[in-house]
Amino acid sequence: MQRQDGPEDAERAEQAALDHGRLSQLRLFPPEDAQGFEQGAVALLRPGVAAATPHAIAITGVVAKLIDTGSLSGAARISGISLSSVSRHLSALEERVGTRLLVRTTRTLALTEAGQRYYDKSKRILTEIDEMESGLHTDAETPVGRLQVAGPTLFGRFFMLPLLAKFAVLHPRIVMDVMLLDRQLNLIEEGIDVAVRIGRMVDSSLIIRRLGALRQIICAAPAYLEQRGTPRTLADLSSHDCLVYSQDNISAEWPLLDGDTPTEVQVPVRMRSNTVDGVVAAAVEGAGLVYAPAWSVMNFVKAGRLKVVLSQHELPPRPINAVFTHNRLLSGKVRALVDYLALQFANTDFDSAPPLHTARIG
Repeated sequence: MQRQDGPEDAERAEQAALDHGRLSQLRLFPPEDAQGFEQGAVALLRPGVAAATPHAIAITGVVAKLIDTGSLSGAARISGISLSSVSRHLSALEERVGTRLLVRTTRTLALTEAGQRYYDKSKRILTEIDEMESGLHTDAETPVGRLQVAGPTLFGRFFMLPLLAKFAVLHPRIVMDVMLLDRQLNLIEEGIDVAVRIGRMVDSSLIIRRLGALRQIICAAPAYLEQRGTPRTLADLSSHDCLVYSQDNISAEWPLLDGDTPTEVQVPVRMRSNTVDGVVAAAVEGAGLVYAPAWSVMNFVKAGRLKVVLSQHELPPRPINAVFTHNRLLSGKVRALVDYLALQFANTDFDSAPPLHTARIG
């Protein structure tokens, strides 16, 4: 008959594991060396110190469970690790802080004086970590706090601001700072939580959520086309006055299709603006050709104030993206806004002017 292990066998196994773990690793310092212990214990848990790693904190948690349960086997069971691993964790911790924390008695593990101080401090710190993580978890689930949002000026004015106003009503615990600028912001340096960007993304470090797509079209006032002629080919653009939306004073290329091949067409600049509405207004007055988002000119096209040209050379619609710097443990406020924008933009016709578009025709 096979003999079943009794309590004495478990105790012997624990003692063997404890002795094995300490045999080659532990340098013992006198328990009365309180100053050395305090320095070691604080170094273990102080942020920024090499010893205060996630692994070291995990070891502290295992040893705290060891003290709570009074046995290696109890700590092993609660922590989900082997008996020998618990022993090694204890030995590594005693090696790091420079003194023995536990001694073996007949039936139990007893705390040394230094061990008691370590236990009291470590429990407080572990409790604070648990409370902190619980608070962060709550923030990750509940939309609350300040939210920094950025987007393009005209698109933001007509498409984003109405939705952000509704979002604010839905989430009264969120405070928003909204910046509408026609320049690309550094999200990290400028503290932006979420930015809406239009066009191809070049920063691969950002997390992207697709929200929709925008057509870019070329158009001009009928009076201008009657006077200067209607362009039929990309080459014809070189003989026209072009109204260029650009963030710098150098570029004057319009991205278009030459057959099935994307190309950059250098155009003569009659007027340059860093905002879309500036060049659209000039086109309506007959100053030249404008290359702009379809929605920004569609009211004028429907009213006969602008006419679309070279539509066969349009590129596929440009993506509209929500971008942010991380999505792991994404905060509740960021996730709520991105999800809300994605839901609302899914039903938006970006070929037409939004209802809020107040450009006057007349």
